[in-house]
Amino acid sequence: MDTFGRYYRLTDWGDTHGEALEGLIEGCPAGLRVDMDFVTAELNRRAPSRAELSTKRQESDHVEFLSGISDSVTTGEPIRFRVPNVDVKVSEANRHVIKPSHASYTYMRKYGITDNELCGRASARQTVCRVVAGAIAKLWLKDRGVRITSKVLGIAQPAREGDSVGALVEGRIQGLPAGLGEPVYDKFSARLAYAMLSINAAKGFEYGLGFKAAEMSGSEYHDIQNPDFSFRTNHDGGIQGGITNGEDIYFRVAFKPIPSVRYDRETIDFEGNPVMMKGSDRNDLCVAPRVLPVVEAMAAMVVMDFWVM
Repeated sequence: MDTFGRYYRLTDWGDTHGEALEGLIEGCPAGLRVDMDFVTAELNRRAPSRAELSTKRQESDHVEFLSGISDSVTTGEPIRFRVPNVDVKVSEANRHVIKPSHASYTYMRKYGITDNELCGRASARQTVCRVVAGAIAKLWLKDRGVRITSKVLGIAQPAREGDSVGALVEGRIQGLPAGLGEPVYDKFSARLAYAMLSINAAKGFEYGLGFKAAEMSGSEYHDIQNPDFSFRTNHDGGIQGGITNGEDIYFRVAFKPIPSVRYDRETIDFEGNPVMMKGSDRNDLCVAPRVLPVVEAMAAMVVMDFWVM
């Protein structure tokens, strides 16, 4: 069981090998009309497809709301939901091998787990819960004029058929008022980075001009304002001093290649013996484009969390 957020809060449990993933959303005000078609559409964006880079595992990702919503309107009570797993298969060949660049080794050291079937919380399948909570947050924010979008900036080229690849994703938050975020430890930028880096396979985050700013002078970088306080540029990416300034927030997230590939790979087992990890088509070869609704969901939860605070 894991929790994200302080005031608008998601707690979820379950894993990729179980009967279902379930969650509890707290802090959603009463009276929000939940467009179920929109929630379904967001889940469909994250769901497996027939695309070449997508997993052959097929899940309908149908969400069942168990409490907190009555006649499609939030009641103010915690919203409990359930997303069943329907296509569960455990790879006996890979159950006891350490998957390279995966959670296998660290779960063994932290929890004593030597069976990959028990590492299900590390699976990107968990992100279905984030998308549910994010969809409701996006509906609440839409009523306040906030729009959250994302796109794939680039995907690495595989050197071998069946290999996995990394990706770079851009997110954008439009329509935010100035004043969200705290000035020291709870900066809006810090919470946004925390949210993005909690996504499976995320390895890097930047907002505004990001790392490019390290190569610039102040005179090049400064976001000069006009007498009416409008900005001539937005190098800061909508956040100054950890607080939103009313400009668009734009950010980028770098994702590593997914650990599982579709050909056999040398590794070791949990006792340190050299073995081969069997290739599988039950995993995506790239997080994109399925990660886009996850990025947007995490951004929406950060915004709503600060807003209801």
